[in-house]
Amino acid sequence: MSAELYNEVLYLTRSIKDPYLRAITYARIGYYMHRAKNPRYKDAFTRALKAVASIDNPLLLVRALIEVATYLGKTGSRSVSKTFVQAYESIKTFPQPLKDDMLGELVRRLLELGRTDDAFFYAKEIENSIKRNDALLKILHRYIEKDSLRKARLILELIEDEPWHSIAAYEVLKEHLKREEFGTAIRVLSEFKSDYWLGEAMKTVAVHLKKAEVPEGTYEKFVDVALSISSSVGFEALTSFLVGVASQGEIDFVVEVLSRVPRELHPELLESIVLAILDRPELLERLLDGLVGDEKELAMNFILDALLERRPDRECRELVKRIGSETDSEKLIVKVVRYLSKLHAYEDAAEFASKVLDPYLRSLAFGSIAVEKLKESDIDGAIDAALEVKDPRWGSWLLSEILAKILEIHVGGEVKEDIEERAEAQRKLWEGS
Repeated sequence: MSAELYNEVLYLTRSIKDPYLRAITYARIGYYMHRAKNPRYKDAFTRALKAVASIDNPLLLVRALIEVATYLGKTGSRSVSKTFVQAYESIKTFPQPLKDDMLGELVRRLLELGRTDDAFFYAKEIENSIKRNDALLKILHRYIEKDSLRKARLILELIEDEPWHSIAAYEVLKEHLKREEFGTAIRVLSEFKSDYWLGEAMKTVAVHLKKAEVPEGTYEKFVDVALSISSSVGFEALTSFLVGVASQGEIDFVVEVLSRVPRELHPELLESIVLAILDRPELLERLLDGLVGDEKELAMNFILDALLERRPDRECRELVKRIGSETDSEKLIVKVVRYLSKLHAYEDAAEFASKVLDPYLRSLAFGSIAVEKLKESDIDGAIDAALEVKDPRWGSWLLSEILAKILEIHVGGEVKEDIEERAEAQRKLWEGS
């Protein structure tokens, strides 16, 4: 990648007025420059920290420090610990529950960087028992992944509340079973205080005992107890039946039966039916024909979510366009735009995106178009799409994202599809600041 392009991106970043966005953009640029072995990456991080220093809002300042520290950590910089400590010192002055929330974010980022011991240190500082236990469980999982059962057992001893203690015991138990340390695994069973998790543990023990070819009488008792705890009937049977009928094309019958099912069960039923006939757009069309109101909106949402999990299929283009035309939900229209963008049906995508008025959702819609255009190396088209968001805040945010993703292409060869995730995080940040 040419030095001129880096210089141009650094120059353009100066025009981002929001110091928080400017700081994290510089940090991301520094990370990509490091990946490209450009020695000026340190300059980008220096600019990032300088931008952080100009942030007046204490919460935004801490969030910026954590963000910059995360990207510094990805470069292997020795100063990453210092930056995290700086964030921690500020977090200690925050009132609750903000203090615990930010400590949780600190732990999450440290785990992301593989700094498990540091994450453990900060997790113990969380005062709220629920948040602390959630964090400790994540750290326990990481220690198990790193084959450090001794430290995992230490966390198990620290967690006293349920169901976290039993969940931790279950994870430790599974690791002992994988190692065929059955004597130790049986002793871990005494750690369980939850009937549910004890039942899950006994099922797992039974499976491993059978694989180890122990005497039949040893594992039969565990199997019987596990089955008695986990047996379930009723709604699952009804769901299976209706899914089978729908797969045979009897959509009208399914819709009729749906009207006699308690409304609170409709979401799960509709989702199961949609997934069962997802490969047959004509059946999905008929399902939409038979539904009205909230049920139709639910079905359209399930269809779009399921389609977006799969490889784009041009046979679904008209179905997706129909959903976009028949819904008043801007959230659903954003999903329509995402799918049409993946099909490279940019004219249709832009037509629906233009209907979105909410600045946040509009940034998602045109962001989807921009990302797909970047995948085709259409940088100008991506920037043009970003500029369709006129809102000062969200327009600046989307421009920041697209500038960073331009570097993703040149450094990594591919673009991460994380616009929606990053926009949601930014929205929560602005709403809380």
